[in-house]
Amino acid sequence: MDPRLNSLSLKTSLSALLDLVLPRVCVVCGRPLIPQERHLCLECLSDLPETRYAPLGHNPMADRFNAKIQVDEYEPYAYAAALYHYRADSGYKKISQALKYHRDFGTGRWAAGLLGERLAVSPLYADVDLVVPVPLHWTRRWERGYNQAAVIAREVARVLGAACAERLLRRCRRTRSQTHLHGEAKAANVVDAFALRRPSGFFAFFRRLFGLPPQSVPAARHILLVDDVFTTGATLAACHRALRRAYGPQVRISVATLAAVGE
Repeated sequence: MDPRLNSLSLKTSLSALLDLVLPRVCVVCGRPLIPQERHLCLECLSDLPETRYAPLGHNPMADRFNAKIQVDEYEPYAYAAALYHYRADSGYKKISQALKYHRDFGTGRWAAGLLGERLAVSPLYADVDLVVPVPLHWTRRWERGYNQAAVIAREVARVLGAACAERLLRRCRRTRSQTHLHGEAKAANVVDAFALRRPSGFFAFFRRLFGLPPQSVPAARHILLVDDVFTTGATLAACHRALRRAYGPQVRISVATLAAVGE
């Protein structure tokens, strides 16, 4: 018998035994998982409402995002993609909620890996060399203990083979949650809420003391802004404006999220 089959059988048996002690359930439907399933049962995984936006330069999400950033002056058309459609009446919304509200890092990284794989095979994102998560205000980060966008960004960057700049942006003020805001209220809530993080510590003080220019931002050709859910695009557009203050139009800035609302 092929020794790999013995190994697989043992692994499957151990997984089944662990499931008896600590049962795993499908994030979407709650059904108990079998050893071969991870996070989603095979039925829910096969029905995952994927957007399939990654290969498309123009898609509903990208059009909505570009409508937000093409305001003051010409901006190169930005690419935008999400893994799946988010609907309030669908169990699939629990995928992003599991990470954001329930500290389910396993599901978050798994879904982010799927997103990264979709981006990796698209020529539109082949040259992404810097991944930047939408930052939390330090008080909210302290309360929650982590930034869900950073968890997603790290995994996407790993799959794309790109650098992840978790501290490039900062949230200047604690904004209201966007969840219960609508339309223009969302945009107003995040106006000037983001900026590039100022260098701190001894070396930054040394540079200021001797009149040296501040450290430059990381070099990049194509930046990917990452968040958990795309609704109106107001938060991502505000982060885009902050990045554009440091990066010229020759640097493409695109966005990617686990889910997209209202598509």
